[in-house]
Amino acid sequence: MPAILSRVAPRINYVGSRLMASAARLETVPREEIHKEYDRKKTFYHKDLEIQLASPSQLKTKPLDPTKLKFGHTYADYMMTCDWDAETGWHHPKIEPIAELKIHPGAKVLHYASELFEGMKAYRGVDNKIRMFRPEMNMARMKRTAIRAALPDFDSEEMISVLTEMLRLDQEWVPNSDVCSLYMRPTLIGTDPTLGVAVSTEAKMFVITGPVGAYYSTGFQPVSLLADSRFIRAFPGGVGAYKMGCNYAPTIWVGKEAASKNCQQVLWLYGENEDLTEVGTMNIFLFWKNEEGEMELITPPLHRGLILPGVTRDSVLQLGREWGEYKVTERTLNMEEVKKALSEKRLYEMFGAGTACVVSPVGKILYHNKVTDEYEELQIPTMASKYGVMQKFYNTINDIQYGRIIKDGWMRDI
Repeated sequence: MPAILSRVAPRINYVGSRLMASAARLETVPREEIHKEYDRKKTFYHKDLEIQLASPSQLKTKPLDPTKLKFGHTYADYMMTCDWDAETGWHHPKIEPIAELKIHPGAKVLHYASELFEGMKAYRGVDNKIRMFRPEMNMARMKRTAIRAALPDFDSEEMISVLTEMLRLDQEWVPNSDVCSLYMRPTLIGTDPTLGVAVSTEAKMFVITGPVGAYYSTGFQPVSLLADSRFIRAFPGGVGAYKMGCNYAPTIWVGKEAASKNCQQVLWLYGENEDLTEVGTMNIFLFWKNEEGEMELITPPLHRGLILPGVTRDSVLQLGREWGEYKVTERTLNMEEVKKALSEKRLYEMFGAGTACVVSPVGKILYHNKVTDEYEELQIPTMASKYGVMQKFYNTINDIQYGRIIKDGWMRDI
């Protein structure tokens, strides 16, 4: 068997005992690809995909109990890579056994954070089918971020098709569990080996995956938040709305400060009014009775560019509006409003929303009062709420992801 397989178009010329079913499914190019415009300056192509099978010694042992896996510590057998340069455009994408990357020490990613990534998941449903959750939204966000980072654009559907092939090869790594999943991390980095702040003329796309256990192994655990407006995550005109690594590194020290005060996450505030933006790496939601007496689900808006447009955020908003049980609002809200609602017993639930956990309940805010320069403890009654709004979102999205509920257009079969 050759080390590098022939391209997927027009036929895949390999059958291994471990992958016979996958090979059969990939045997011919989908009809729609035959007539598609071919321009490698614009994108890489699924039909150019090259696959290198792992040798028996490269195949790793699968975890016996995926529920005990720590996030990001275990990787599947394969990775995808695809190089780009300004002269040629995109090279052929490759799926190969996971290995270390080799880049020049002068690569722009190492000096100027010329980098972006996505976080998404695949699930093994109760019917044993493997599906990705809303991958087109992740790809749309990745493309927007690539443009903002001056890195090359690509076609979403071509990328999703390549991801599908990865999942078929690594299908045994998708946990057979309705509380675990396979995390997928598409990444794009600038690899131009020249110093100087400038557009990178070379880049590399790569994707790694790995099984992840249940976020809440013993049920929901409410988190405590440090809210201190002296620390800012993002600002208008910046890149807070894009999934770049440079947004995360500066938050690590603040996270350590939060941990030293027995808080698990940071509630990021912005401006003189201390507007709520995000919680940790998640979007923030409140369920309360507003000052007009309406039951309302509220989250900060996207228009100022301070907030990452989360896939789970969009899913929560869509479901809340479809149910029609309360008002659903995207608007700026600040800490004074939160404190007032708490004092008037109108704030019932507060939770984060994100890929890792779906939803994460907030139980306490340690708020730095900038007037008194002292900390105040604000108790959030999320876990005691009789309304169960957060729980309903968790149950519904979880049921969609594992195939117990069919939601048109939200799951992509492999």
